Amino acid sequence: MNHYPHPIIAREGWPYVGLTLAAAIAVTIFAGAWSLPFWVIAVFVLQFFRDPPRRVPAEAGIVISPADGRIVVVEMTQDPYANREALKISVFMNVFNVHSNRAPVDGKIESVQYFPGKFVNADLDKASIENERNALVITAASGQTVTCVQVAGLIARRILCYVKPGEVLKRGQRYGFIRFGSRVDIYLPPGAVPAVTVGDKVSATETVLARF
Repeated sequence: MNHYPHPIIAREGWPYVGLTLAAAIAVTIFAGAWSLPFWVIAVFVLQFFRDPPRRVPAEAGIVISPADGRIVVVEMTQDPYANREALKISVFMNVFNVHSNRAPVDGKIESVQYFPGKFVNADLDKASIENERNALVITAASGQTVTCVQVAGLIARRILCYVKPGEVLKRGQRYGFIRFGSRVDIYLPPGAVPAVTVGDKVSATETVLARF
């Protein structure tokens, strides 16, 4: 089980949760029933920044989902960050998903590559190459290369990444956060066998995306 210093609400959300709750309480005191829209906003912000602990699968040779959401891509393509052919699996997160990002494998971070870009709908394929994004190239404990890319979405305006090259990640470790709707792309060795298909709903850490 992963434990964080913010076991229920992500630390990235504390200012937003505090502000919206304070506004809702203030309007309730001074305007009564007119406060309902403010409470709706406060509840939405509270659920968006939830960050529950997750159980990490112990099975060897697996790649776990780095995010909650829905699978929108499973295909062979080119990994532009590690310059290789790869199996690409993409997870689209809507505004109701948990937006904390977790490491898909045990491994060492070889590089962190940030690219400014557009903010088109993250559900579209072109978001992977046109939107603002941050890529981790990881050498897994098995020696395989795994690339994990945070991609901003239509509403998202901030990608947060807390790790650096040379750091060693543990499978399921929390390493970043994307605010308000986005996606995460995973590039795996060509021999990896996908365990999901397009349309599947996945949970960060708990869902196995592929095996190698």
